[in-house]
Amino acid sequence: MLGLATAMARRRLAALVAVFCAVLGAAAIVTGTGVLMESGLRSELPAGRLAGADVLVSADQTVRPPEDLPIALPERAPLPADLAGRLADLPGVTAVATDVSFPAALLTGDDAVVGAADPAQGGHGWSSVDLLPGAEVTGTAPDGPGEVALGADLATAAGVAPGDRARVVVDGGPPTDVRVTAVVRPEGAGILLPDDAAATLRDEGPRAGTVDLIGLRVEPGTADDVAAAARRLVGSDVEVATGDARGELLQPEAAAGRSLLVVLAGSLAGVPLLVVGFIVAGALSVSIAGQRRELALLRAVGTTPRQVRRLVATQASLVGAVAAVPGLALGYLVAGQLRRLLVHLGMLPAELPLTFSPLPALAAVLLVLAVVQVAARSAAWRVSREPVTTALGESRTGPRTPSRGRTVAGLALLAAAVPLAVAPLLDRTVLGAAGTSLAGIVAAIGLAMAGPALLRAVSGRVVRALPAGTSAPSWLAVANLHGYALRSAGAITTLAMAVVFTLTYAFSQTTVSGAAAREAEAGTRADTAVAAPALGGVPAGLADSVAAVPGVDASAPVSTTTVLLGTRLFGDVTVEPEPALVLTPDAAGVLDLDVRDGDLADLRGPTVAVARGVADVGEDLPLTLGDGTDVDARVVAVYERALGFGGVAVSADLVAGHRTTDLADQVLVRTDGSPATADRLAALAGDRPGVVVADAAAGAERGVAPEVWLNIAVLGVLLGYVLLGIANSLVAATSQRGDELAALRLTGTTPAQVRSMMRREAGLVSAAAIAAGTLVAAVPLALLGIGFLGHPWPAGPWWLLPATVAVVVGVAFAAIEVPTRLALRTGPAETLARAT
Repeated sequence: MLGLATAMARRRLAALVAVFCAVLGAAAIVTGTGVLMESGLRSELPAGRLAGADVLVSADQTVRPPEDLPIALPERAPLPADLAGRLADLPGVTAVATDVSFPAALLTGDDAVVGAADPAQGGHGWSSVDLLPGAEVTGTAPDGPGEVALGADLATAAGVAPGDRARVVVDGGPPTDVRVTAVVRPEGAGILLPDDAAATLRDEGPRAGTVDLIGLRVEPGTADDVAAAARRLVGSDVEVATGDARGELLQPEAAAGRSLLVVLAGSLAGVPLLVVGFIVAGALSVSIAGQRRELALLRAVGTTPRQVRRLVATQASLVGAVAAVPGLALGYLVAGQLRRLLVHLGMLPAELPLTFSPLPALAAVLLVLAVVQVAARSAAWRVSREPVTTALGESRTGPRTPSRGRTVAGLALLAAAVPLAVAPLLDRTVLGAAGTSLAGIVAAIGLAMAGPALLRAVSGRVVRALPAGTSAPSWLAVANLHGYALRSAGAITTLAMAVVFTLTYAFSQTTVSGAAAREAEAGTRADTAVAAPALGGVPAGLADSVAAVPGVDASAPVSTTTVLLGTRLFGDVTVEPEPALVLTPDAAGVLDLDVRDGDLADLRGPTVAVARGVADVGEDLPLTLGDGTDVDARVVAVYERALGFGGVAVSADLVAGHRTTDLADQVLVRTDGSPATADRLAALAGDRPGVVVADAAAGAERGVAPEVWLNIAVLGVLLGYVLLGIANSLVAATSQRGDELAALRLTGTTPAQVRSMMRREAGLVSAAAIAAGTLVAAVPLALLGIGFLGHPWPAGPWWLLPATVAVVVGVAFAAIEVPTRLALRTGPAETLARAT
């Protein structure tokens, strides 16, 4: 069987090029997805600033919902400070040091802020120097108020040395004159305060008497034993790490990026695999169509249907195995480029590397070859089970009548897509919008299955309606579509799938993004935003100072955090991270969330406001805050504008002490709009180092969300793969029509007439694909527009449809014109001789 499959493949190399390209692209996509998945599960962050600690101890930064993947907490969960003393008594421990992080910034002589990687965690206690890798201290430790030590990078940027005076802003306080007692290497040490001064910053609230991390130095070769003893001492609520695992404890917000990779890989697994299966099956169908004569002869000499399917599957697997090798290498490159995109969009921390191993390649080979086997056996099913006489009769022309079962199944899928398209009317969320893309995919599959019957019916009417004066090339083009409906429908429906996939996938993203931007703009009553990102947050008292400026009608501090909220989906409760606003009772003066029940002025104490459908006013809503603290919050308001502002808004009192820093992100300000008021606010900011004034409307519009750019990039990769597969299949199908074109030439048809006929066929194929794809996509997109925008058309770039049409037409004409010209270079007699 292997020898026969190899021999047949050698005779049909041109037809198998489409299969080769389809499998190559499939292997690349699946491998790239596998690399992302493995990196999300196994990637380790570098230990960075605290790499000098042999063992790091942190509060558990992960929530583990039952029967679901762990969720990394983005906010720092603290540890009891007295735990350090207990850990110091463990055998093998030579030194213990704690680390406390807080907002801090260094000012230059002209009160400009020295740039830092993370000002919100730019300050630390002096004892953390013991945990720095290869620490070099020039000077003496700070001791008492008014003294600090600086990391070498900050000292160099500010031009200060031990003994010099400097100005710092610590934890939102006023600029303070201090004496620099030491400069510490390596870079990244930050601004170092005496330990008692750092501890004073946590003398009240939930973080009183706590530290962020505890580092242990141990005797050589005992790190694992000490870590095991520490785990027995602290229990399951505390994480103990050694080696590469230390980085995850140091940067919980960066570690959350691992969860993103897992979610992203999971979301990419469904649609790409479906597209891969579709393209591979189409390429194999074209290949098998070119071998119908050989397969019919094998049936005539006694080959069983099972052997025919096995032969076709073996041949496809040989081609797939060869194509998988470069595809696997390309997949690793794709994963690397996707990581760069995620870092550029700010969705993934630059410190998080990808993990490369043979596992994704092995999984891709098994999965892709399994798809090839199933697709090959499915494509060969009809030709293998036909009676021998029928198989021989159709070995030249191919089957003329579409399968009734296939047609019924396709129409059923087209009908099933309608309920999926209704989802945006019932659920005005990202999940509801996903129904549009899913409806488009299901409808595209249904169109592919019912396409031959639909094309035969429509083209039959067109043939009968052609006027008597129709030119021969035009009449032949229409007759070919009608007579070879299965062959023609394969090209039309695959191109239509590209149209449907592009329109529904892209417009579902842009419509949701546009609706969210419109809600955010409509709900932002403020016209000015005052912030201090270089200081790690808005300084204490700035909100009151802003409110006292003449001409300011309303102001309120606004921040963001993340909470874990349980939602019910299909009867099951799932826990998902939800972005949340942090608001004060004054928020209603600067934000209009379209409150339908309750009042934002009641956001005091353990209270929340939620989007409509989450909970009712007066209910107690269980939440997990960003640092893992479980709370029950009373719902005081229900609002409508969830797309623009998220599904949850928590009171500042509720999350106080449960965020990495309690400083507000910004102060939103509603003024009387006069230039004098704007000048006063600018003057206020100018008197405070690091404070900036911006247009609140610019923040409300926010531009295109990073998630949308990511989805567009993924769409581009998949669409490129689909179009490549379509082009290869069209080229292979056209190349196999050499004997048909030769017969036309022997009857007197000129090469120019043949080219004219094929161009008309390409035009009809393109027009039918565009019409079918647009009609299939129209219903889901109309319902999407009604659900999110209130009118039956989506939001998005006007040029997307014309661009899609141009690409489809270009691919169809190029993939038919080029092989036609090549076929016409050979004489008709020679072509027919080769065919026989």
